[in-house]
Amino acid sequence: MPLNLPNLLTWLRIVLIPLVVGVYYLPLPAMEQNLIATAAFVIAALTDWFDGYLARRLGQTSAFGAFLDPVADKLMVAAALVMLVRLGRADAAIAFIIIGREITISALREWMAHIGAAKSVAVSFLGKLKTTAQMIAIPLLLYHEPLFGLPVAQIGEALIWLAALLTMWSMGYYLTRAWPEIRARA
Repeated sequence: MPLNLPNLLTWLRIVLIPLVVGVYYLPLPAMEQNLIATAAFVIAALTDWFDGYLARRLGQTSAFGAFLDPVADKLMVAAALVMLVRLGRADAAIAFIIIGREITISALREWMAHIGAAKSVAVSFLGKLKTTAQMIAIPLLLYHEPLFGLPVAQIGEALIWLAALLTMWSMGYYLTRAWPEIRARA
């Protein structure tokens, strides 16, 4: 494993996951729990952008980094969604849709790479749009309190439903792209 700044940022994202979840088990006021979890999630989300940017910019891309980065992303989102369901701030169906899609598409990408057809399921604009909706919705739902007069919880709820719709749409897109290979090998 190459030890470089991009990989360290990815590891930081993984290390922040227990903080996002664990803070809700500490004897703190709810507002403090929400603030700490939100800050940890936002920092983790920012490392997601920075690690890829820095890896390309510094010429420090690696196979290990390419493997670890999406794993860290999925762990971070899954942990936050499970916590949001536990807190009653997200519907279990939404968590299932988003987490299920991540597992399905990760497995599909692995299989497509194994057969030499990875380019057909490369990250699309639709996938990036889905991720953006998630990465905005989750901190809003973690924070949950009105902010500057804005109904943060309601905005987060609308965005997480949008993220779930985009999740299903993007899954359909990737499966459609992979279908010729699936059909040829069935």
